[in-house]
Amino acid sequence: MSSTRMAAKVVGIFFILAAVASIVGLALYDPILNGADYLTQGSEHANQIILGALMELILVVSAVGTSITMFPVLRRYNESLALGHVCFRFLEAVIITVGILSVLALLTLSQQFVADGATDAAAYEASGTVLKAIHKWTFMLGPNFMLGINTMLYSYIFYRTRLIPRFIPILGMTGSVLVFAASLFEMFGVFDQMSTWGAILALPVAANEMTLAVWLIVKGFRENQLRLLRSA
Repeated sequence: MSSTRMAAKVVGIFFILAAVASIVGLALYDPILNGADYLTQGSEHANQIILGALMELILVVSAVGTSITMFPVLRRYNESLALGHVCFRFLEAVIITVGILSVLALLTLSQQFVADGATDAAAYEASGTVLKAIHKWTFMLGPNFMLGINTMLYSYIFYRTRLIPRFIPILGMTGSVLVFAASLFEMFGVFDQMSTWGAILALPVAANEMTLAVWLIVKGFRENQLRLLRSA
């Protein structure tokens, strides 16, 4: 198996890992992010919250992994765009990591709240509100705002090079515009990220990632187009 074929498989696996880890991680966070009595529930479900953080760390590694693995292929068309994709993917990963830290800090706050016998609840609630707000903003800016930019970059290169069937990058470019628009609507309070409209606008980019992942694992990049890029 050629190195490029192996790289395609690895990229596909990273995309699937990122999708699964993000869904599982968010579900595991539920007691501390969405529970009415989150200051108590967080401490009671500490191991679950930590497992959720580990899932999101897998998401971070997978996101960075896709950009690093795709870079040698994308740079054959345009090194600046390929480097831009790596940079914006790293920014997405950094923002998600800040969100992970905010949840872990919220867990520590919950454990301290329980250890103190639930006294001075107002002060703990104020700190908890700030930490939850940090996670909300990172969840909006990373998986929406930055995701829209880096998806557009790699989808445009795939569209121009025909390394994969064009319907996939067309779906990717469409999805990137919609998820980027969703992030702007969410910033200005038009609707919440965890809403029907948020889900609808995020669906095309999610479909693109899974379609791309399956294609790369099964078929890889088109060899004839790779040869054209190498000879250009």
